[in-house]
Amino acid sequence: MNDHVIQNEYFPDYVSPPGETLQEILEMKGMTQANLARRTGRPNKTINEIIQGKTAITPETALQLERVLGVPASFWFSREQQYREALARLKEEEALAEHVGWLKEVPVKAMVKLGWIRVCSNRVQQLREVLGFFGVVSEREWAVIWDVRTVAFRQSAAFQANPYAVAAWLRKGEIEAQSIDCMPYDEDRFRQTLSDVRALTTESAEIIQSKLINLCALSGVAVVFVPELPKIRTSGATRWLTPNKALIQLSLRYKTNDQLWFTFFHEAGHILLHGKREVFWRRTGQTTT
Repeated sequence: MNDHVIQNEYFPDYVSPPGETLQEILEMKGMTQANLARRTGRPNKTINEIIQGKTAITPETALQLERVLGVPASFWFSREQQYREALARLKEEEALAEHVGWLKEVPVKAMVKLGWIRVCSNRVQQLREVLGFFGVVSEREWAVIWDVRTVAFRQSAAFQANPYAVAAWLRKGEIEAQSIDCMPYDEDRFRQTLSDVRALTTESAEIIQSKLINLCALSGVAVVFVPELPKIRTSGATRWLTPNKALIQLSLRYKTNDQLWFTFFHEAGHILLHGKREVFWRRTGQTTT
């Protein structure tokens, strides 16, 4: 059994309003809706609409129900919140169902294999999982955020990259960078760090990764190593996460030290030479600003 499979998520296709519970309590107490209306000072119509789920139980109403029926206001708060959340989920479910075809564009299987997302039991849940990974609510917002990025990245000019795979790879870099505690960016210190890093170039890639991450974090640069996805054709990327935190992302697409260091120092150059807000893409033999 795949440990990443979501098997127990259940969203019912019907939810009962808290008014049904209110009606049950009234019947247990032998109280009519009209009687409750008189005791709370509310119009009969309001009480009836609450019971039908047409009107929400407000905090004021919850306190009144507590006083009249002896049922804690916190119960009514929770019941109303659960009902409204369930309604919102049902509405979202219907909206997402119309866009599950978008999943064909995303490298879901590869992302699952790397443990970036989980396998879900149906396509709507899978779409929700993918959107959650990207931190957006729909494919429309995905296009706004991920089709245009403040990032320069090195790509092979010989092959056309899959933009969805590249976006997933970039997003994973952001997620990994969030867990790296960096000092505020200091340009002078970063220049010194690059001089110190050159002493690591004779060591193996396995040894230098943690050292490189720690050294660069002291100058405000998060370095992350993210395995490449099929068809990303990308070995490195650079962008600013905040005005005081830069990100260098490496894929180790080429397993040799010389390629690793070439890519790292190339990306470091972007941090030193380009503005924090500048939007540009760089491929082999081509730069777009």
